[in-house]
Amino acid sequence: MTRRTGVLSGWVWIALVCWTARAGNPANPLEQMDASMRELVKKVSPAVVKIEVVGYGPAETDSKRNTALIEKQTSVGSGVIVDPSGYIVTNAHVVSGAVHLHVILPQPMRAGSSALENLERHEKTVEGRVIGVSETVDLAVVKIDGKDLPSLPLDNGAEVQQGEMAFAFGSPEGLENTVTMGLVSAALRQPDPDKPMVYVQTDAAINPGNSGGPLVDVHGNLIGINTFILSQSGGNEGLGFAIPAPMVRMIYPQIRKYGHTHRGQIGVNVQRVTPALAEGLGLPDTSEVIISDLLPDGPADRAGVKVGDLVLSLDGRPATSLPALEAGLFMKPPGSMAKLTVLRGSEKLEMDIPVVQRPHNFDKLADLVNPEKSMVPRLGILGVEIDRDLAKELGGLRIEAGVIVAARAADPARIESGLIPGDVIHSFNGVPVVTLDGLRDLVSRLKPGDPVAMQIEREQALMYVSFLVD
Repeated sequence: MTRRTGVLSGWVWIALVCWTARAGNPANPLEQMDASMRELVKKVSPAVVKIEVVGYGPAETDSKRNTALIEKQTSVGSGVIVDPSGYIVTNAHVVSGAVHLHVILPQPMRAGSSALENLERHEKTVEGRVIGVSETVDLAVVKIDGKDLPSLPLDNGAEVQQGEMAFAFGSPEGLENTVTMGLVSAALRQPDPDKPMVYVQTDAAINPGNSGGPLVDVHGNLIGINTFILSQSGGNEGLGFAIPAPMVRMIYPQIRKYGHTHRGQIGVNVQRVTPALAEGLGLPDTSEVIISDLLPDGPADRAGVKVGDLVLSLDGRPATSLPALEAGLFMKPPGSMAKLTVLRGSEKLEMDIPVVQRPHNFDKLADLVNPEKSMVPRLGILGVEIDRDLAKELGGLRIEAGVIVAARAADPARIESGLIPGDVIHSFNGVPVVTLDGLRDLVSRLKPGDPVAMQIEREQALMYVSFLVD
């Protein structure tokens, strides 16, 4: 009987909602929700752009000549304008290998016009240039010329909550100005336990082409940058992941200023406590994370942390697993404070540790650049030759010779090569690159239509950058 009454009550409620909708009652919650969503779209969509990336890559092998060909390739992604002067945040993988970037700006819908009339709007396409990227976080900053552009601010301070509504904007499969709705499935998710990156998980429909677009809450606040999906079919299966807004707020100004990121550190090395390690050291079953090393006279060392301490929490949040601690430290910017709670024997200790900037070898190049001697005009870069001493300072180079890109020059006549600061040029059309003069000589011989294939090193990985000279 109780169950029957509950079902009847539900149908009565639905009937009342339908009746108020037909009556045009302004208090109808469905109409209110519909109006709120339309206002949300009007607020957010003008700042969302479609990004078309033109590059060059290997074509199918010509079986008759048995030669590899280079062909023009195009890919599509999304981005969001975060500064009215034309700075756009997107994913690093969206702009990877870009020779030309075409940014398609949405045009405002005419007030009172129908959907059919708005189909006749002409989208505006402008050229964009890559300011810098962070491969680790998968973020990039693109700049277009403009002023007073519609933008979505990063500093809204919105805190994402599991179960709240989420809206994904972008250009799935190239269909620009698309919005989908869903929920925040998890406020923070770590898909790969071996990597510190965490993401906002959502079931809002995300497909190829959405990458780089914003994920927003019901107020239009940015809560993440759509980045990837987990799918067996290649399409949306309700498992979408976005870089959290706090991480975007931390990384964006660094990429904009330096072209790369400056990570923070507290000067500790940690490792997971295995059953054998716990038994061998007689450790309690309290934490899976142990301090294994300290940077001599580093922040943690000076704060009183000791080798053998078991980590309990970071900033008041449990950090008894290696992924949880690494993710928490990854989010700490230089200049902030980390409150670390550890267990030493039977004593629980709490220490405030300053987060300092992790040394970035790339910053040392600034002192070596001479605007006159370092310029490679046609490539539009400032380069520095890598000798034995510089290779030692940079550390981790796969090939300890070549020309490293210190900066991109603002030269309108430059060839759009796809090079970004930090790239090391090792070869140019199969010819080893060792000196700036040698690189300039190779570039000077290029004629319109010539193909170029450069072997470069980026983030300690070897890859090819290829293009045709315009």
